[in-house]
Amino acid sequence: MAKLRTRKHKVVLARSAGGDAGITVLLVILGVFMFVPMYYVVIQSLKPLDELWMFPPRFIVYNPTFKNFKDLFSLMSGNLVPFSRYIFNTVFTSVAGTAGHLFVASLAAYALAKIKFPGAKGTFKLVQTSLMFHQTVTAITSFILMSALNMIDTYWAIVIPAWGSTLGLYLMKQFMDTNVTDAVLESSRLDGASELRTFWVIAMPMVKPAWLTLIVYSFQSLWNAGQSVYIHSEQLKSLNYAIQQITAGGIKRAGASAAATVVMMLVPILVFVVTQSNIIETMGSSGMKD
Repeated sequence: MAKLRTRKHKVVLARSAGGDAGITVLLVILGVFMFVPMYYVVIQSLKPLDELWMFPPRFIVYNPTFKNFKDLFSLMSGNLVPFSRYIFNTVFTSVAGTAGHLFVASLAAYALAKIKFPGAKGTFKLVQTSLMFHQTVTAITSFILMSALNMIDTYWAIVIPAWGSTLGLYLMKQFMDTNVTDAVLESSRLDGASELRTFWVIAMPMVKPAWLTLIVYSFQSLWNAGQSVYIHSEQLKSLNYAIQQITAGGIKRAGASAAATVVMMLVPILVFVVTQSNIIETMGSSGMKD
């Protein structure tokens, strides 16, 4: 009988040391490939203009400088609309859209997955069908609807469509089907818990990986959104749009453009770093059996 391998008095997978080493090397190589693009973006933002146009491109900085960031904020300060206004617009729409999307998608997914009602299967088939259509296809219909609701040139024109995104509903529903057992929900109901309490206290913790993933995806999508056909007022436009307008000035603004890329990339990365450990931890411990 093969001897079980142990580490710190715990039994580990029956895998050879060579297999562990091979997997580690493979993960390191993949990690490097994923890290290199982010590293290159950061060093580009620290290069003076003459180094930015060196060929072939260099992966090191000979004379690092923060002048690109100073130029970016100097250009932003010269706008008629304050820089802080663009930041507020983007933060508000990203947070409000993500929170609403999570709330609506989770409630709808719980109802479709765990509450029996007429038309549930047909409704979910419509949700699946909607995933086939890109937002460009529905742009005209959406604009007419927003105009009829008097939401054009308001924050709600960005926030409300984010709430109704069917991708989050599909993700949450599939995860609830797999991880939320009917026996656990029935036990909660027998104990006298309301349906809403059962959803919030029992179901939501069991699908933590799904809604953490949904937060990352939704926030990143809204944060990186550029110009919207629903927004005409400069006072309501996003930070990404403002930066794109400033950095579209050609070669002389290449440094500011590199700095802007880092600024726009930083917040979604921070959101992912904060949530990814929880996603991995919960993925490993969320399985339950009847």
